[in-house]
Amino acid sequence: MHGFGPRVAAMARNLTYSGTAGLERNDALGMLASAGLFLLPAVMVSTPFNVLPFAVVLLASTAMGVSSLWRARERAGTFGYLLLALAVALLASAVVSTWHFESAFRDEGYRTRFLAMPWALLWVCAFRPRLEALWWGALAGLFATLAVAGYQVVQGWPRAEAWTNSIVLADVTLVFMVLLVFCRPPGRWGWIALGMAAGGGVILLSGSRGAWPALLALLLAMALSIRRGSGRVRLGALAGLVVMAAVLVLAIPQLRERTRLSELHEDVQRIEVGDVDSSAGARLERLQVAWDTFLERPWAGVGIGHFDAAMQRLPDCRKPGAAEERCHLGHAHNDIAEWAATQGIPGLLLLLCVYGLPLWMFVHLHRRSGEGGFRGPAAAGVMVVVAYVLCGATQSMFAHQITASTYATLVGVLAGLSLVAAPGRRRPHAAQG
Repeated sequence: MHGFGPRVAAMARNLTYSGTAGLERNDALGMLASAGLFLLPAVMVSTPFNVLPFAVVLLASTAMGVSSLWRARERAGTFGYLLLALAVALLASAVVSTWHFESAFRDEGYRTRFLAMPWALLWVCAFRPRLEALWWGALAGLFATLAVAGYQVVQGWPRAEAWTNSIVLADVTLVFMVLLVFCRPPGRWGWIALGMAAGGGVILLSGSRGAWPALLALLLAMALSIRRGSGRVRLGALAGLVVMAAVLVLAIPQLRERTRLSELHEDVQRIEVGDVDSSAGARLERLQVAWDTFLERPWAGVGIGHFDAAMQRLPDCRKPGAAEERCHLGHAHNDIAEWAATQGIPGLLLLLCVYGLPLWMFVHLHRRSGEGGFRGPAAAGVMVVVAYVLCGATQSMFAHQITASTYATLVGVLAGLSLVAAPGRRRPHAAQG
């Protein structure tokens, strides 16, 4: 019995050391995760690396703290299982499409990005990165992207593209503006104004018109989220801002040229006389092709990533060696048309889940967040989904690696941030070592 006391004391010292080491390890992983959140928007379109830096941090921190991710299942709860089920369903549809049409696993491979939804959710619940890191990353990304876009235009590029294409550049920039507004820390409105101006500049330099409806929705939601002043005052200020921007665009020829308003007017005039060889005309033509294809093959479509096969309906595209650009764009430039023509009714149902499930989830999380106004990670999640829905009217958002990765990752990240920020939630076991 004389040796029992020293052995107990030694065990206590070991447990204390182990617990301290576990806390230090999780603190280090939390800092690493915060760095990853900063890099996600900071380098996505402003560098050629896209999502790679964030992916490296995600993989490294997961490998070092895999047990913490496993224990975070309790905190992720039902939301984690729902996102996992959605990701598996999307991946299964891609595998079936590849097998059925005997095609290479190419465009279908973009569906693997949706596995980031449950992964990022667990990752955030386990390591609790700082929301401010995502906000600062969005701000840095907007400034850096404006610098890249400005340089390209000064060098003679007709439209800024960064390291993607002009439409994707505008759409992703708009998403980062959402993060800037709704993930904002208190008292940062000066930086938010500068960041919004930078984002607007990028969209303007890109020459993309598809992001403007989503930008208008963002401004409306931002005006309603500000606590100061009555609703009428805030809406009046928003209306004044929109009118002032419209007057500037219409009055300054360079801005009118960048927004391509005159080109849109010409496109409409050409469509009225039956000429679809224009940007707007080609989109209407593709919508008609998608509709006809859906009616002909309502249960299978033509296969994921094979919208060009549907374009063979057009006589000009059936000619041997047809060189018309509109025959080889690869997608429908509209989410609903793309998923309907390539996957039929199952594709439309999946697309409804891709948007509907995260939207329901973020609305639910925001209601229980305790936020006094429409702000915070859950509010940002709602607006990310809304932005994708609106931008998806003129672009196939999941036919590109960057837009697919951005959506899948942010859905998981923002859901995780909403869960760990919920009032009354205790610190998870993973953070206690």
